[in-house]
Amino acid sequence: QVQLVESGGGLVQAGGSLRLSCAASGLTFSSYSMGWFRQAPGKDRDFVALISRSGGITHYADSVKGRFTIGRDNAKNTVYLQMNSLKPEDTAVYYCAAAIRSVVGDIRSFDYWGQGTQVTVSS
Repeated sequence: QVQLVESGGGLVQAGGSLRLSCAASGLTFSSYSMGWFRQAPGKDRDFVALISRSGGITHYADSVKGRFTIGRDNAKNTVYLQMNSLKPEDTAVYYCAAAIRSVVGDIRSFDYWGQGTQVTVSS
């Protein structure tokens, strides 16, 4: 049974930082591209970042480019999202997801999802 478990969310002031983690089990982690998405209340789930199987290729949404960094540790079956210079508009539930064949930004290409972790940025 595949499980993706996010952690590291919380409440932070604008300009602050958080590091999200997503621990994967029940799958061959290094065979999957990993992504982060987020969903604010009343809005669609949006793409945030993607990292390739080896970690050598990354993609970011324009809204987070230069502030967020995605990384992975295949030995620990974990993907990370370092979030710096946080803004109130970054407030959302953040989800990690795994894809055998990912299409950048395409939510439908992801096979497995975590339950999400809340990030709240106060102004």
